[in-house]
Amino acid sequence: MTEWHESDDFWTEMAPFMFTEERWAGTPAEVDQIEALLDLGGPAAVLDLGCGPGRHALEFARRGYVVTGVDRTAVYLAEARRRARDAGLEVTWIEADLRTFHAGQPFDLVLNLYTAFGYFEPPDQNLAVLRNALEALRPGGRLVLELAGKEILARIFRERSWVQNEAGVIMVEERKVERDWSMMNNLWIKLDGERRQEYRFSHWIYSAAELRAMLGAVGFATVDIYGDMQGRPYDQEATRLVAVARKA
Repeated sequence: MTEWHESDDFWTEMAPFMFTEERWAGTPAEVDQIEALLDLGGPAAVLDLGCGPGRHALEFARRGYVVTGVDRTAVYLAEARRRARDAGLEVTWIEADLRTFHAGQPFDLVLNLYTAFGYFEPPDQNLAVLRNALEALRPGGRLVLELAGKEILARIFRERSWVQNEAGVIMVEERKVERDWSMMNNLWIKLDGERRQEYRFSHWIYSAAELRAMLGAVGFATVDIYGDMQGRPYDQEATRLVAVARKA
């Protein structure tokens, strides 16, 4: 049975809601925040794991970084290649599973953004992604993980919600927390006129302490936790869980 994250149909149908024009327009500001948070001193080698259609990878390339983007969804990589070509940018795009991808060169920075972590049912497979990220870094290099933290999800949790895009397509989302607040099960219903599509998927959710422990367990030397990309504390006002892990 195909896992939800291996379904090209899911990623294709959900793209208009996940990668809106507003989200694309906000990407430069997000990269500004990453550069400031890490105090990046200049162009470096960047690996974007779970790059999707290339939002962050393309922006880093635009700023002179040497960028590699990795994703398992061919349609997203095709979109990323088209955008790179139209913008005259050079990016290496690789179609691969993050559980088995091994970089052939060392990177200064590895990114895993926009909750692109925790998809795999056996917990050790998610640890494998972190090990591969560590392996891809040169000594002193850093991994940036950005996701929805468990504490934040508990604070803002809504069992049901819906949104309508500019094309009039409606997305209804239903959520259920399971396994003692370890996993979020989701039902997304897409209503486009008389066309109705349903997608069920689940992913692990992590607290700051759990994520810190996982990063330490695979060998990262230090882990700093923040409540957003601007480096605010991870407290009751945090909007995202951001972990910056350094390789010894």
